[in-house]
Amino acid sequence: MTQRYLLAVDAGTGSGRAVIFDADGNQIASAQHEWWHKADSRFPGSMDFDVEGNWALLSRAIRKAISDSGIAASNIAAVSATSMREAIVVYDRNDCEIWACANVDSRANVEVRDLKRDFPQLEAELYAQSGQTFALGALPRLLWLKRNLPDVYDRMHRVAMLSDWVLTRLSGVLASDPSNAGTTGIFSLSERAWLPDAMTKAGMRNDIFARTVEPGVVIGSVTPRASEETGLAAGTLVVMGGGDCQIGTAGLGVVNEGDCAVLGGTFWQQVVNVSPAVTDPSMNLRINPHVVTGLNQAEAISFFVGVVMRWFRDSFGAEEMARAAVTGGDAYSLLEEKAASIPPGAYGIIPVFSDVMHYGNWYHAAPSLLNLSIDPEKSGKAAIFRALQENAAIVAARNLSAIFKLSGKTPDKIVFAAGASKSAHWSQILADATGLAVVTPVVKEATALGCAAAAGIGAGLHRDFVDTATHWVRWDRHFEPNLENKAIYDNAGDRWARAYELQRQLVDEGVTTAMWKAPGL
Repeated sequence: MTQRYLLAVDAGTGSGRAVIFDADGNQIASAQHEWWHKADSRFPGSMDFDVEGNWALLSRAIRKAISDSGIAASNIAAVSATSMREAIVVYDRNDCEIWACANVDSRANVEVRDLKRDFPQLEAELYAQSGQTFALGALPRLLWLKRNLPDVYDRMHRVAMLSDWVLTRLSGVLASDPSNAGTTGIFSLSERAWLPDAMTKAGMRNDIFARTVEPGVVIGSVTPRASEETGLAAGTLVVMGGGDCQIGTAGLGVVNEGDCAVLGGTFWQQVVNVSPAVTDPSMNLRINPHVVTGLNQAEAISFFVGVVMRWFRDSFGAEEMARAAVTGGDAYSLLEEKAASIPPGAYGIIPVFSDVMHYGNWYHAAPSLLNLSIDPEKSGKAAIFRALQENAAIVAARNLSAIFKLSGKTPDKIVFAAGASKSAHWSQILADATGLAVVTPVVKEATALGCAAAAGIGAGLHRDFVDTATHWVRWDRHFEPNLENKAIYDNAGDRWARAYELQRQLVDEGVTTAMWKAPGL
């Protein structure tokens, strides 16, 4: 019997990639191309998504992955797509793209303020239905479009997400899935359907939404044109995928109510599966539809954790980078080796970078390192590096604690994945800071694996994401918490929270500049 393969296409914030898996979830080949989102010089904060240029890069990645795999394209049973969330694509009546923006686009700053002023109850009303605020939502961006590019607004026939765009390019069929559409703020958590009334309340068109299809459902097949562009066989099944965070957690086996994951990448995402009945009256947490039908995810985001570590490496790790270049090692690992000898608590150093999640009033203090001494041992490179690692875990622990309190359930373990989880030292710190066992999966870059799972469901290889997780997910390492260290981190967290509150006040007073602010603040 001919082996069947699955293709995952991932349109991420910084790159597009194609990854081929076999029917057992083993990665066979991958190819990736970096991309950048260009600002439109006319519009501050803009970050356009280049649909033509980036489709060419994705097509090249698909061709290369197929070539590197050594398999025939006809043996790929199905393809699915995942992407950065919040990014939207606008189509005309011929399903041709006429405008698109990346998730990091912040041009709608004025529109957020105007919506808050003109419709003071609307954001809270929509949050209760969608689990989203205006911060990253589509409503302010579409209002911006109406005001600034009225011709595009008038020609707009449908709005969809970036993962939907990939599948439309492959199949010619335009549809949206709940997990990614749910990040627009105009999508119902309980009904898993668009909220046209939200547009009406804001005085905007309400007839622009693509039909909704659940992840894992076949929507069409690869067209002859897409076959020519990508090297895929015409007729290959095209299956609905989803947003990168939710489909990535499915790839980690986080598929049942109460399951929990920390994704340690450029941003750290803390997610817990919750029932559709769970809401957050404080508007501190984000709630998204999961790719698993019938579940939502409460999510908190720690900003720029990976970026901060890279900043520290590039600014203070010249010695380690030079050594790594000679030995073929990794500068982060060399820094961590030194940091491991520093005692828990890192001599009281207080890093101020990402705050805990305050979704309804989302901004961060100015980047700072507090409580340094002039003792080179206690405030040297190793001590600061450890303090940064500990702080990431402390913020994650506090975000998770808020989610557990909201849901009324505490899991027995945390699944830790993405780049940071490759560090056993950091995994142990996370276990100590949370007081929970931490497990790391064999496949740590799970986004593509979850996307392949969607393709496999569409191809009939598995019943659903729960069934796929049973067959595919395997664990690498297990870390039990050290409760003595937890007491140290609880104390450090209390001091950090007080210091951070004061640092936010300095931003409010205009003394310092926020590391990041949501549009409209």
